[in-house]
Amino acid sequence: MSNSYSLMIHGGSGCLEDLKYEAGEAEFKHSIHAILEKGRQRLARGDRALDVVEYCVTRLENDPLYNAGRGSVLNARGQVEMDAALMNGADLRAGSVACVSEIKNPIALARHVLNHGKHVLLMGDGAMEFANLCGLERCHEDYFITPARIEQLKEAKAAGRITLDHERVSMAEKLGTVGAVARDVYGDLAAATSTGGLVNNHWGRVGDTPIIGAGVFADNESCAVSATGYGEEFLRTVLGKTIAMFMQWRGLDVAAAAEAGIEYLVNRVQGEGGVIVVDADGRCASAQSTTGLICGWIEHGGEAHCTLG
Repeated sequence: MSNSYSLMIHGGSGCLEDLKYEAGEAEFKHSIHAILEKGRQRLARGDRALDVVEYCVTRLENDPLYNAGRGSVLNARGQVEMDAALMNGADLRAGSVACVSEIKNPIALARHVLNHGKHVLLMGDGAMEFANLCGLERCHEDYFITPARIEQLKEAKAAGRITLDHERVSMAEKLGTVGAVARDVYGDLAAATSTGGLVNNHWGRVGDTPIIGAGVFADNESCAVSATGYGEEFLRTVLGKTIAMFMQWRGLDVAAAAEAGIEYLVNRVQGEGGVIVVDADGRCASAQSTTGLICGWIEHGGEAHCTLG
């Protein structure tokens, strides 16, 4: 066992000058710091990385500030459809769910898929039936649908757009999704990601979040990655795995690999978004092709940091 642990969480990327649908910078920073410190307590007492990333993402899903769980955006039918996934770096076990509704914490359902071990990804009605078998907490749709998200959908429809947290009508946009990556005191890595998708997207659309190797990836031989941005672009570049391969095959350090991954995203598909990454030694890095990333981190058990830039 090592005394060193590291934790990173994110709450979306993009142009953060206009956070009209959520809150001010102080509220985001308070939320991020509170979750980091709770995660610190668990890692310091010896909790496993997989448990801690699930816990942190659960906290993010419960906060309507973020496009996941309670704060999820609405699809073209005015419905909430959520995706989530997590991966264990020690043995490459993974679990993910797509297009689920009424599940208070989709990341908890993804964890049950991982624990069950027979499958990696469940979606739609099959995922909902599995949730019933697991006895997961469900909430009425009113729990998820906030007034801000209703107004956001109206604006997106009026503009004829499919968007994320902020309409993609101008450059002032905040991209959705939440996530966490961690290295525990045993040297194991884990990653988790959760999202409510895109505003006004076609029902049944699945982005990168529940796809292992795209929106989430963890391998003790390289790193743990959680992504946020326009999912189709992350799917096309398999970005999580790509960053891991930059480390494992090219020998890049974690900061250089994160930057190289985003450079690849931009050069190949003009992708927009960001990533958080923790490597096998607990070093933390982030990178984005947007002007901001809501991100917090604790490296090697040190001071908690939070940035919105």
